[in-house]
Amino acid sequence: MKKNIGIWIDHKEAILVLIEGDQTKVERIESDAESHFRPSGGRKAGGTCVAQSVSKEQKADERRKHQFHNFYQMVIKKAGKADNIFIFGPGEAKLELAKEIEKIKGQHDRIAAVETSDRLTENQIVAKVKSFFLASENRHLP
Repeated sequence: MKKNIGIWIDHKEAILVLIEGDQTKVERIESDAESHFRPSGGRKAGGTCVAQSVSKEQKADERRKHQFHNFYQMVIKKAGKADNIFIFGPGEAKLELAKEIEKIKGQHDRIAAVETSDRLTENQIVAKVKSFFLASENRHLP
């Protein structure tokens, strides 16, 4: 029996829809990544330039990058040994997750599709995943 999974993802959360036969299971994973903020001001009181602020922002960006990497690894672990993975979502996270999966030896062929999608309700996500894999069966997805 094939194990198919649909993953709706953005940088805040991932919603996984596992379909195995007639069974459907939904799981939500929060990213716990810091939100992106812009420090205020351009000069400090003493008249120094913004170099310190830029350095702090670079460190924060690097920290977020590592947090997203850990988030994607959690999602991949939860996806387990799915035969086919359908990834969709509104932003860059879907592409970043696909790249993380492709880095794993022998896993790139598990990605059935990557699509752009708006923010959806959980029921809409489940319906979209079911519809995708039903249509894929008709197209003879591996």
